[in-house]
Amino acid sequence: MEPIALTTEMIVVLALLGFTIFLFVSEIVRVDLAAVLVMVLIGALSYLPGLGRLADTGQLFAGFSSNAVISIIAVMIIGAGLDKTGLMSRLAAVILRLGGTTEARIIPIISGTVGVISSFMQNVGAAALFIPVVSRISARTGLPLSRLLMPMGFCAILGGTITMVGSSPLILLNDLIETSNADLPTGQKMEAFALFAPLPIGVALVLTGILYFLLLGRWVLPAIPQRDDAASGQSMAEYLKRTYGLKADLVEVIVPEGNILVGQTLEDIMDAHHLYIVGTYYAGQKVIAPRITTEILTPCRLAVLGRRKVIREICEIYGLEVRPALEHFAEDFAPTKAGVAEIVVTPGSSVIGQTAKELRFRQSLGMSLLAIHRGEETMSNVETPEHPATRLGLVSLQAGDTLVVQTPWEMLTRLKRNRNFVVVTSDFPEEELRPHKVGWALGFFAVALALILFSDLRLSLALMVGAVGMILSRVLSMDEAYHAVSWKTVFLLASLIPLGVAVQQTGTAAWIAQQVIILLDGWPIWALQAGIAVLATIFTLVMSNVGATVLLVPLAVSIAMAAGGNPAIFALTVAISTSNSFLIPTHQVNALIMGPAGYRVKDFLKTGGIMTVLFLIVSQLVMNALY
Repeated sequence: MEPIALTTEMIVVLALLGFTIFLFVSEIVRVDLAAVLVMVLIGALSYLPGLGRLADTGQLFAGFSSNAVISIIAVMIIGAGLDKTGLMSRLAAVILRLGGTTEARIIPIISGTVGVISSFMQNVGAAALFIPVVSRISARTGLPLSRLLMPMGFCAILGGTITMVGSSPLILLNDLIETSNADLPTGQKMEAFALFAPLPIGVALVLTGILYFLLLGRWVLPAIPQRDDAASGQSMAEYLKRTYGLKADLVEVIVPEGNILVGQTLEDIMDAHHLYIVGTYYAGQKVIAPRITTEILTPCRLAVLGRRKVIREICEIYGLEVRPALEHFAEDFAPTKAGVAEIVVTPGSSVIGQTAKELRFRQSLGMSLLAIHRGEETMSNVETPEHPATRLGLVSLQAGDTLVVQTPWEMLTRLKRNRNFVVVTSDFPEEELRPHKVGWALGFFAVALALILFSDLRLSLALMVGAVGMILSRVLSMDEAYHAVSWKTVFLLASLIPLGVAVQQTGTAAWIAQQVIILLDGWPIWALQAGIAVLATIFTLVMSNVGATVLLVPLAVSIAMAAGGNPAIFALTVAISTSNSFLIPTHQVNALIMGPAGYRVKDFLKTGGIMTVLFLIVSQLVMNALY
């Protein structure tokens, strides 16, 4: 092999690589800004004499229209469309029923599901579709999103190694083998890999990822607090206690068959025991903010708001069962769907002088009245040291009264059109679900998936068909589609593409590869294969996995032929190992989950470092054992 001389351009590219890694690790500036800065530096330096191959300045910003970036934008829009119909919320509810509220049960279900899905579609697509699901699960269980998204994202990457269509390098591998066969003797030509050829390797890797987070997740996963974006992001108990001094917990209670409460109304119980019943479940029918005149029929479940100690005492008296956590009502009272809000009675309002009971407050507005704040006084059903309990339903409303309500956000959005009230709470998820559009959403998702699997259409175009279909069918508005896109992710990935191109075009990648080959000269076959795997892992961190595969497969085949190894297995080693991208957020999936979870580069270095080593060990063991 002819030696490759180190040029000035290569030295500059190596320096830029080091500078990029320094910015990522030190986090002096945000990672997306660091990526943009490096892109601008590459463009500016390419104008200097002797550095013309660093970048084609006419194509410097072509990364923003690249297949990978457009694909990510499209899957974000498709995911938002599916979420808008309530599908993702239902899926989250199913996972919660199966997995409960503990990490140890939720992580395997989410990660295993995403791993299987990503074996048949691009891993970034599988991850993007599940981000809304994981976000809802996080909100309902109180588990930090940062402890759920990384296992999901890593297993999405690992799942891409299960089949030959799970990742771009594996899709490309058979074409590269066919090209390499042209230079091989007749008896040594490689056979193309079948669809499920890497199945044992991929399954072993996904299982390793799940076990890694189950056994070591307690220590390696960051617990990053969620941002308080709105009152909706706080628990109901915290909000009431901090703002109004009211101590209240939301508890689910089972009223057994034939209980002595049968026939009593919700109003009777609330007034007698100074608490709120904000939800009922009977005979498969669930009602949020039920009428206070509703009679109790058994067996049923009640969502009760009050002091937990008081609720337990009452339940002991009446023979009721207190559940340790919300079960049937978990979906309805999740912070993403409902919460505490404040509304003010306007001057001239038609409700002035009327009581909540006369207004049939719950029936007409779909929300439960928790307190009335008037001047310096706060009136509520719950007794406090400062204020006795008040029968709120009998208080005549006055102009300027601030009403504290427990409400589904959908009802609060509708109330904005009611001139009798002003909605004070401004930061809440004004999410208008469109369940009637579920057919359109599923249809266009299926069309996009079919185009990916059964046509030769470019990935980005196939996904854009689904995304545009979501908008044309009004599953999403155009503004909602713009809002669904994580522009931080887009700028991070698009700005790093010129660096990967510079690494390849200047010959820097080939020079690094040659130095490694010289270093590995004379090693046994298994060590050579492991060295190729490490080299592919390093390359995929600083350039596209497709570029790394195109560059390294021919080199791996040459090394295998010279050492007497199996060239096909060496080629497969490259295609598998280019998915070993967990150390820094340069992989599309890592970039995608970084923003929502609030991860920093050091989180990937810590958690991804161990995963990288495990990937290398497991993949090499399985390949050597089976092939």
